[in-house]
Amino acid sequence: MSASAIFQPLTLPNGTAVPNRLCKAAMEENLAVQPGQLPGEKLFALYDRWAKGGVGLILSGNVMVDPSALTGPGAVVLQKGTDLAPFREWAEIGKAGGGQFWLQISHPGRQLYKATGETAVSPSGISLDMGKLNAMFAPVRKLDEAEIEAIIARFADTAEQAEAAGFDGVQIHSAHGYLSSQFLSPLTNRRDDKWGGSLENRARFLLSIIEAARARVKPGFGIGIKLNSADFQRGGFEFDDARQVVEWMKGKGVDFVELSGGSYESPAMMGSDAEGQDVRSESTSQREAYFVDFARDIAKTASMPIMVTGGITKRATAEEALEHDAAGFGVELLGIARAMAFNPDLPDDWKADRELEFTFPDPGWSNKSLNGLANMALTKAQLELMATGKPSNPGVSPVLSMIADQWRTARRAKNYRKWRAA
Repeated sequence: MSASAIFQPLTLPNGTAVPNRLCKAAMEENLAVQPGQLPGEKLFALYDRWAKGGVGLILSGNVMVDPSALTGPGAVVLQKGTDLAPFREWAEIGKAGGGQFWLQISHPGRQLYKATGETAVSPSGISLDMGKLNAMFAPVRKLDEAEIEAIIARFADTAEQAEAAGFDGVQIHSAHGYLSSQFLSPLTNRRDDKWGGSLENRARFLLSIIEAARARVKPGFGIGIKLNSADFQRGGFEFDDARQVVEWMKGKGVDFVELSGGSYESPAMMGSDAEGQDVRSESTSQREAYFVDFARDIAKTASMPIMVTGGITKRATAEEALEHDAAGFGVELLGIARAMAFNPDLPDDWKADRELEFTFPDPGWSNKSLNGLANMALTKAQLELMATGKPSNPGVSPVLSMIADQWRTARRAKNYRKWRAA
């Protein structure tokens, strides 16, 4: 694929087209307003900024399908009966630049913060292993079969509501250790019923969500999947498992699959595994893009476009990641997350041949879980700045970013608990 392919349109299986191959990948904003955990002025300002930057596809951060299960106390909730007026405004803003705007819909499972005051759920009731950080997370219990079916229905409800609000599609989050990813991993799914055991059974939850959502929306409404290429934990969900799950998606109306990796325990989305080892091959390290080798391999058998996300900051990296092999197989979409938190105009800069030298700030702490949380706090700091009309600032302190993030989280948790108790 030629270098100019970055800015060529791509027609998705649902018949709609994205104007270029660049996607603002999902990042947790934690900017919902009360009452109702709804999008408000800060989210509108942030997405207005991204919509004007030239990106072809925008994916929101986590939009929760269940008000009792948030990835953070400032997460947006969209469920049956939600007031759609602010969502319609959000959708209109996100599409104003000519690209598509999809909601990423999610359930955290066991990755639920204690500050929410809720009890976490998971396939087998297995708690996170975050060492000294365990105290940050809620107690966990095992889901029963009726609850599993109810959560599947909630995903379908949220997809239907997203379509009604004017969004172009939804991306079902099945990566990064969230609930669907927990079902896929043998480390977190030790059930002995139809939802656990074999890979086919462990994939049943995700495949059931896809089928339920597709049955509730029109054919032209997009459904995407975010899937771990691997958990990067010994004995966990592996690359061959990911390939098989993608093959099982054939014929189910999936419009693209985004490949990422890792979880809270093993933050491979930041480039390292649970033991602090680089998860990238030598060639991938040189290219920056963390998961591109996995994505290229899966693209050979996938029936839908494959998107790769992770670490892309340079146009040359993007061009190389989009190169197809001699048989015509390769990555079709590029997800850019943190780089667009630090430079929301990145697509337009590349189109105008403006290449900016940029290196992600990294605390470099030896505790990899803590280092991953600090990196996320640094990114959230940029989102907070842009949401209030200020430019991003890569020079902010990781320590101060974490303190500020904890303060905002505590304040939002208090407001969330008040709303839940009302």
